[in-house]
Amino acid sequence: MTTTSRGAWTAVLCWLTVLLEGYDLVALGATIPTLLKSGYLGFTAAGATAVATVSLIGVAVGAAGLGPLTDRFGRRVLLIGSVLLFSLFTLLTPLAPNVATFGVFRFLAGLGLGACMPVALTVMSENLPARRRASASTFTMTGYHVGAVLTSVLALYAKEDWHLLFYGGGIVGLLAVPLMWWKLPESAAYLAAREEQERVGLKDLLGGRFRRISIAVWTGSFMGLLLVYGLNTWLPQLMRTAGYPISTSITLLLVLNIGAVLGLVLAGTIADRFGIRRIARIWFGAGAVLLAALSLKIGNAVVLNAVVLLTGVFVFSAQVLIYGYVAHAFPAQARGTALGLTSAVGRLGSILGPFVTGALVTAGVAYPWGFWFFAVVAALGLGAVLLLRRETPAEERLTPVSAG
Repeated sequence: MTTTSRGAWTAVLCWLTVLLEGYDLVALGATIPTLLKSGYLGFTAAGATAVATVSLIGVAVGAAGLGPLTDRFGRRVLLIGSVLLFSLFTLLTPLAPNVATFGVFRFLAGLGLGACMPVALTVMSENLPARRRASASTFTMTGYHVGAVLTSVLALYAKEDWHLLFYGGGIVGLLAVPLMWWKLPESAAYLAAREEQERVGLKDLLGGRFRRISIAVWTGSFMGLLLVYGLNTWLPQLMRTAGYPISTSITLLLVLNIGAVLGLVLAGTIADRFGIRRIARIWFGAGAVLLAALSLKIGNAVVLNAVVLLTGVFVFSAQVLIYGYVAHAFPAQARGTALGLTSAVGRLGSILGPFVTGALVTAGVAYPWGFWFFAVVAALGLGAVLLLRRETPAEERLTPVSAG
């Protein structure tokens, strides 16, 4: 296999892996209304909430637990194994005999899914030159939004046949496994790092060498995913509470995600040129300003759509820049562990965001306080990236990142 061919296959397969996560997120969300309406297996609102929560917990545990294994056993085998685990239990989900088993299958699928994204980002970052690590992360993450859009379209056709969404995701994943085994090469950076005498583990990430960076990227990831999941879950309701029509509220969610895709492409390209740290600061800062602006009632439809579009551009890609920084700042010996833990901490934010916003909706103060809450979260994300040091080009050396 030529170098060009290896790079192309790696990019496609990593992108497909992340697409599966975006697909899965919307598949569960699109399924819940039908499960509740039909009373399938005795599903109630509380049961659906529990299943959605344990699914996200599984993703967090998978990211934290399986990510570090890539530094020990290799990127290739862990990525393939994660896709296999996710696909198998996604395929089994519609066959669950009761709500509890349904939840167990979702948790186990989440374990595999949680490892998929950080491992795929690790592989992509190591497949490209260090100067392109920001765009490697942002390009790969566009698959997430493509998967979400794809599931939304399929859900419109599936309607009551919700199980087809899980069968489809499981089958595609299983078909990808032999293709990955055939075409996905092991990371050259991992193979080189394996020969090093010195190893880096969790205790090193919290030691003096990397403690500041670890805490900063974990905090930034937490705040970033809190924003992504909180907005994607509650933006239509926040807009309804503000007095906008239902049609406008739903359309704005689409506009937000269009902005997300544009932002991913733009952020990676700019960050590769001017530095990930610098652009992440601008992105979180702009996100905070735009979210605060949405707390104001905007009567002009063009202006409203423009503000929401820009919010998607800055907010949704800010967190992905954190992944790009981690891939650049940590040596290959610890890159899988660092990305896995960064993703896992971020997943905690993805659970908290919808919960807090839902509590504000229940309390009847979602507007304007929901947007002020999100603005504060973005500001905290900015505070986290202000702690980051200038990324060093000597990413393969086991040395601390140079101060800046």
